[in-house]
Amino acid sequence: MFGKILYISDNIAHVENKMSRDVVSDLMNVHVIFEAPDQRILGEVIELNDDVIKIRFLGEYQGKRYLNGVLRKPLLSSTIRVINGEELMELVGNYNEKTFILGSSAIYKNFKVCPSINDLFSNHLAIFGNSGSGKSCGVARIVQNVFSNQAMNPINANLFIFDAYGEYKNAFKSLNAINPQYNYKFITTNPTDQDDFLLDIPLHLLNLDDWALLLQASNHAQLPIIENTIKLAKIFSQDNEESRRLKNHLIAKALLAILFSNETTANKKNEVFTVIEVCNTPEFNFNSVIPGVGYTRIFSECFEIDSHGNFGESVLITDYILKHILDDSVEFQEPEAPYYTLQDFANALEFTLISEGFQNNDNLYSDSIILKVRLNTIMQSKVGKYFTGARHVPIKEYINSLIMKYNNKAQIININLEDIDDVYAKVIVKIFCRLMFEYSKSLEKRASIPFHLFLEEAHRYIQKDNDTFLIGYNIFDRIAKEGRKYGVILDIISQRPVEISDTVIAQCSNFLIFKMTHPLDIKYIEEMLPNISSDIVEKQKILQPGTCVGFGGAFKIPMIVKLDMPNPMPYSSNCDVSTCWK
Repeated sequence: MFGKILYISDNIAHVENKMSRDVVSDLMNVHVIFEAPDQRILGEVIELNDDVIKIRFLGEYQGKRYLNGVLRKPLLSSTIRVINGEELMELVGNYNEKTFILGSSAIYKNFKVCPSINDLFSNHLAIFGNSGSGKSCGVARIVQNVFSNQAMNPINANLFIFDAYGEYKNAFKSLNAINPQYNYKFITTNPTDQDDFLLDIPLHLLNLDDWALLLQASNHAQLPIIENTIKLAKIFSQDNEESRRLKNHLIAKALLAILFSNETTANKKNEVFTVIEVCNTPEFNFNSVIPGVGYTRIFSECFEIDSHGNFGESVLITDYILKHILDDSVEFQEPEAPYYTLQDFANALEFTLISEGFQNNDNLYSDSIILKVRLNTIMQSKVGKYFTGARHVPIKEYINSLIMKYNNKAQIININLEDIDDVYAKVIVKIFCRLMFEYSKSLEKRASIPFHLFLEEAHRYIQKDNDTFLIGYNIFDRIAKEGRKYGVILDIISQRPVEISDTVIAQCSNFLIFKMTHPLDIKYIEEMLPNISSDIVEKQKILQPGTCVGFGGAFKIPMIVKLDMPNPMPYSSNCDVSTCWK
């Protein structure tokens, strides 16, 4: 069929074309073998001319095993033939308990592409493609195929799908029809069905970094304000003897600072009353009895202003306040099981701003007001109802609650964020990812509980933010660099890779590229992935919907794969305009 090798340049063999036009037209992208004694080199047809066929070298067979890369070029006397079935099976993979069916080979009929589950899912995966190219259907089909492998039985899987538009509910809601042990859990901001779970994040699990992102802090001066607020919120929410002593101490110090400030008496009174309003105890409230020598006063009466513009009972109230100030050696002791509500946090923030004297510093006051406004926005919007603080929940218990549906283990946890603005959706996803990463790092046996984080419309979340400037890191960058060793794996799905963090893309080991046409995205992928060939780039430009180019560690060679349509389908199809117009 093939003629002799005319010459070899770089990584391409120029082969004499002795075939008829009809036969030659079917050879594009077909794989061939350059065979000689003790040598079998794999090549791919990349260009067809009337006289010459250009074949690029891909790798070499050693026995039955295929290895990428070519250390030695084929001999000019090599025999050239089309790859046989046994050699092709080594490339596409066999279907068994350690693999799954990705799809059908677009080049070779009746051959399924079956990558290793370990090779594909033990490393970060990127799925890119234009809107309408088949990404959502592809993801649904891939996950359905994994769970359809009865020899695998992945009952301990933890697939978290952060769903930007609620697309995947229909695709996975009948998961237990495949196997009664499988369960699908739908966590959403807007429950509509009986089995839907409301998005719920315990506030006390948020750390300083989470709060800084949630309140959209913009400079480092705001971080001490937030840090002190978190400490106070945990104390103010408790109701026991120790917390009461600490509250009285903190209130007394705040009141003393106000009384000896340079502000007017009227302003002092307003600030004192504000402190008592946001934080009060039996000893410090508007109706607390203040004992004097032979008489008593109510707390609020001590701050009546006399004709000289002073507090009428300044000596009495000062002595009373001093009795509640503890020794200087007293330090904040965080409660053993802290928890607090948004209102506790708001009160603690107000207390912090007054007690620390931020009103007297224009810059700090401006920074603090911004935090107050943003916190109030969260409390007044529906976002506030997703953060609860009724009880203490250890992180292990919380993670366990996410992966349990009633009393059964859920393998797919779909978190729907379609009702939340991008600003808050991004932070919520970051909080979930940090919690799972921190939990995974705490496990005694490393990577014993893998978490797969599927980020639909990943460009909404994995952006080139200023997190590193503000808090020293970006959680997605950290997971991309360190998550694999702890079993926290990113699976990013996006139509705009150019908007995604460079660090995350650079750490992805596998890629499924559906049709992409935007020149900036294509150029970006070429620059970010030095191993991607121009041929792969050209192939993905003309792919049909539902067809992708798969390459990376899970693929012996780049594969053009046709994925079956998922059953059931996700809610990702276009609007049926003609039907709607009737």
